[in-house]
Amino acid sequence: MRILTGYLLTMLLIPAFITVVTLTFNEAGKAESFNEILDKKVNLTQTKLSQTSLILASNGDVVTELNHPMNRRYVSSNEIPGFIKDLFIVSEDQNFQRHPGFDLTAIGRALAINIHSDGIEQGASTITQQLARNQYLNHYQSYNRKLSEVLYACQLEKTFSKTEILEQYLNAIYFQNNAYGIQAAADFYFKKKPADLSKAEQAFLAAIPNNPSFYNPLKHFDRTKKRQELLLDQLVQSGQLHFDEAEKLKTEKIVLKIRPRKNAYPDYTSFVLSELRELVSEHEKLGTEQELDARVDELLSSGITIHTGLDQELQMRTKKSVAEHLPYKGIEGAAAVVNHETNLIVALAGGKNYRTGEFNRAYQAFRQPGSSIKPLLVYAPYFERTRASITEKVDAGAICIKGYCPRNYGGAKYGKVTLEQAFTHSYNTPAVRLLQQVGVNEAFSDLTPFHFEKMTSQDQVPSSAVGGFTTGMSPLEMTEAYTVFSNKGLFIRPRAIAKVTDLNGRLLYKWNHLQVKVWSAKTAETVNELMKKTVTSGTARKVGIAGQEAGGKTGTTNDFKDLWFIGFSGKLTAGVWVGKDAPQSMESIHDKSPQLLIWRDIMK
Repeated sequence: MRILTGYLLTMLLIPAFITVVTLTFNEAGKAESFNEILDKKVNLTQTKLSQTSLILASNGDVVTELNHPMNRRYVSSNEIPGFIKDLFIVSEDQNFQRHPGFDLTAIGRALAINIHSDGIEQGASTITQQLARNQYLNHYQSYNRKLSEVLYACQLEKTFSKTEILEQYLNAIYFQNNAYGIQAAADFYFKKKPADLSKAEQAFLAAIPNNPSFYNPLKHFDRTKKRQELLLDQLVQSGQLHFDEAEKLKTEKIVLKIRPRKNAYPDYTSFVLSELRELVSEHEKLGTEQELDARVDELLSSGITIHTGLDQELQMRTKKSVAEHLPYKGIEGAAAVVNHETNLIVALAGGKNYRTGEFNRAYQAFRQPGSSIKPLLVYAPYFERTRASITEKVDAGAICIKGYCPRNYGGAKYGKVTLEQAFTHSYNTPAVRLLQQVGVNEAFSDLTPFHFEKMTSQDQVPSSAVGGFTTGMSPLEMTEAYTVFSNKGLFIRPRAIAKVTDLNGRLLYKWNHLQVKVWSAKTAETVNELMKKTVTSGTARKVGIAGQEAGGKTGTTNDFKDLWFIGFSGKLTAGVWVGKDAPQSMESIHDKSPQLLIWRDIMK
């Protein structure tokens, strides 16, 4: 009884509240109308109507829908059939076209019904009030909120036309199963656009929002169907639908075609979201991580479109290759593929069976690079400064520097060898000698443009020539750096995101690509030649099937804890890492060269 009394008081107080406020200001000589009061007190700019953001592949296909937090895609009034508009008006607000935002007639009718039933059987919220509640307020039941709801409804009616209010309403309401708005509902339940729905399907969807959980079609299909038929009867009673047509629509079979949320290629899209933060930060210069978090959340809830370089076929091949060639328990792998002509990251594999939210080894795993660092830290800096030919000879014998005494693979000892031999067979002692000739600090200065995240001054020691870094590099970082050899010594950091646009296609963000000349075209050409010879006659012969133009460099760390191969073929540069998350020896599979087989299958 107390609930009913409170409800009655609220309904009666609403018109009285508006009248008293207006009269009070007039009597006080303020010369302010009720509309002026609304303009001051009610802010319609702080909408809560979020929309789904999209991640697109390079060909424009939607690969991921980001419901942050709601699944909603806004549609204009002319994309919504008139029939479904009539259904909502006749069932929710028959005086919609006439009232100023609240409906005294409906309030009176609700009071009568509720008094008769001694409970709250019927509400009196108009479509405009419901829109105010969905967009600007909340669903917490209180007298205060009910009064605010009416004020917001009045302001909505003053600001927008009836057509615009109905459009916003049909985009705001909840259709259960995280489908907000008529577009999301039509897509989720029928895989259609609103305009393509049959009248029976429109009535079926219109049955849900009255009580979304009660009329959830996935759990209570019969309830939803029964209410659909009730809505059709209401249209007949209002004279908007002929009885015979209504009966025919009731017999039309409703077949749900549920479309799950798109969430393809999580290895790649998880990196895209990480890169989005960096892109926003670069453009907006936000002060704190909290401000950046808030801005990214705001963007994702506004319905942005993130255009990427993802090549879906290559992505699937990359994932398949990593999984197929690593059947060994506890051994993981990662791969990154870049189109060095467009400087777009086109594929990423974060692990054998990567799932959303897991540790992504493609860009989050930092491991010692082994000999795969030699082209970047040793040979390119050496050729750049000496202009030596690949036939020049270097001592491959034993060497010790302040207690550091590297060995060649298997402890082999050599005399003088050509630079070509030293490179293609990955001898260690010549690499250390060449780094000493260039100067450790001097050679490291050449790596600056690559922005290796974990590289520090502590890494500037002789052992770095053979990949002895404190932390190391990620597969993506190494792959990005290797693009310098295919781009004639020029480096533009590859990116996954091509651009970000808003709902209207307006450009919001794009990378400001900086081109850095790291080495001369001659140096890049010389290192390329050596990497090609590594594939044809050196340590990477197993990838020779990739073609005569393929080239790359292997890398193996101490005790076979990491296996690498990074190289190029055609317009692609790809890098593969194989190892255990907690570094341990993989000597038992070293001869199988899984990193080379993965790379070969990605590129062939």
